[in-house]
Amino acid sequence: MAPVPSGTHSAGLAMTSESRTTSVTFIGGGNMARALIGGLLQRGYKAGQFHVVEISENARQALEKKFKVRTSANLSTQPPANGVIVLAVKPQQLREVALSLAPLLQSQLVLTIAAGVRCGDLSRWLGNYGRIARAMPNTPALVLAGVSALYAMPGVDATQRSQAGQILACVGSVIWLDDESQLDAVTAVSGSGPAYVFYFMEAMEEAALELGLNTQQAKQLVLDTFTGAAKLASASAEPAAVLRERVTSKGGTTERALSEFDAARLKQHIVTGVISAAARSRELGDTFGQPA
Repeated sequence: MAPVPSGTHSAGLAMTSESRTTSVTFIGGGNMARALIGGLLQRGYKAGQFHVVEISENARQALEKKFKVRTSANLSTQPPANGVIVLAVKPQQLREVALSLAPLLQSQLVLTIAAGVRCGDLSRWLGNYGRIARAMPNTPALVLAGVSALYAMPGVDATQRSQAGQILACVGSVIWLDDESQLDAVTAVSGSGPAYVFYFMEAMEEAALELGLNTQQAKQLVLDTFTGAAKLASASAEPAAVLRERVTSKGGTTERALSEFDAARLKQHIVTGVISAAARSRELGDTFGQPA
C-alpha cells in the first residue's frame, strides 16, 4: 500500500497483508494506548499481535482482562525486527525509556505519540536511530473520533509509513506532514482543540442556566448543537464563515450575539490563544530536548 500523501486525510484505511501479521509493542498502557489497541482489534488485528509494557500491575491486569493481550512490566525481550514499537509514555519519561530501548532495536518502526518530543532528540537517545515516526493524536481518539498528524523521518520506508498510518487511522482521521515543525501548529489546533470546544460548551451551558433552563436541558441543547454543527460542517464543502453567515439573519438573534462576541474581540483572542499554544509547544520541545 502506498503511503498517504502529505496533507491529505485518511480514515478507515484498508487492512493490508502486512497488518495481518505485524506485531505491535506498546511501551506504556495508558488511555491512548488502550484506544489504539481497541481500534486495531476492531479493524481485524488479533490480540496475539500485541505486547504491552506497563509498570503498573493494576493497569496490566486491566489490559489483559479487557483485550486479552500479553503484558509485562519491562521490555526484557527483543521486539520482532519487522514490528512496530509505539512509545505511549509521558514526554518526561521518554528519554529514560529510549535509552533502555536502544540496544534492542534492529529495523523496527518506532512510533512516538509522546507530545512535544522531537524526532531528532528521540533519535539521539536511541543511538541515532532513523526509523522514527511521530504522531500527534487528540483525545477524541478515545471514542475513535480523533484526528492525528504524522511526520516520518527519512529513514522510514513506505511499508512503515503505511503501518504508522493504519495504527493512527484506527482511532480517526490522519494527515501527513512534510515538516516536523508543523506539529507545533497541530498541537495548538487539534491537540489542545478539544479543550477549546469544551470551554465554549461550558460558557453556553452557563448561559442556558442563567436563562432559566435546567442542567440536563442545558447539557443536551449544547451537546447536540455542537454535534450537529460539526456534522453539518463535515458534510459541506463551504468554509465555516459561509455556514455562519447562513445562520445569521439581519437584525436577528444570532447577529445580536455575534455582535457581542465581535465587540469583545473574541475571535481574535481565540486566534491569539492558539498561536500562543503553538509557541508553548515549541518551548516544551526545546525543554524536553535539553541534555540531561
